[in-house]
Amino acid sequence: MKAKIYDATGTVTAKSVTLSDDIFGIEPNNHAIYLDVKQHLANKRQGTHKSKERAEIAGSTRKIKKQKGTGGARAGSVKSGTRVGGGRIFGPRPRNYHFKLNIKLKRLARKSAFAFKAKNDAILVMQDINFAEAKTKDFKTLITSLKLDDQKVLFILAENTDNVYLASRNLKKVKVVTADSFNTYDLLNAKKIILAEGAVKKIEMILN
Repeated sequence: MKAKIYDATGTVTAKSVTLSDDIFGIEPNNHAIYLDVKQHLANKRQGTHKSKERAEIAGSTRKIKKQKGTGGARAGSVKSGTRVGGGRIFGPRPRNYHFKLNIKLKRLARKSAFAFKAKNDAILVMQDINFAEAKTKDFKTLITSLKLDDQKVLFILAENTDNVYLASRNLKKVKVVTADSFNTYDLLNAKKIILAEGAVKKIEMILN
């Protein structure tokens, strides 16, 4: 599978790059994608939710009324979960949502995400970019030249470039990552994926 290479002005160059069919040309595995995205979102949860139960509510332990003779149901504590101001019955407790996945499954999920985007013509390959200064204006000009204004864009660079990252971080719909730090959720969440020319080989090496 061949892809044309764009320059920093958004113009197609004479060069092209071959994208591996083992990654960009496979049949996407939906269940692998589901599991990897589920794990990503679960591992981001803090799990610090907590509500007070009956034993943690401040209040008197005095019996509210006598056991018999009132005509109503018996009641022993103002802290009961059935009363207003009482404790929460079976409320949330702090817990860890993390779970692990097999590395081969995670690789399959990433390959499937790339293949899904490639089928929908949502992948662009671009010459390796760098800015002399970390200016958001320069990055916005780049996005405009590629006609990607108001679209969610994921840039995958070959290696960490401070000026490119700093220039992009004020743009809400743009995310810049390196070839060794992207995930399935980011790939699927973006409308367009822009691969730096140097990142293509790194991605193929990591996923194969």
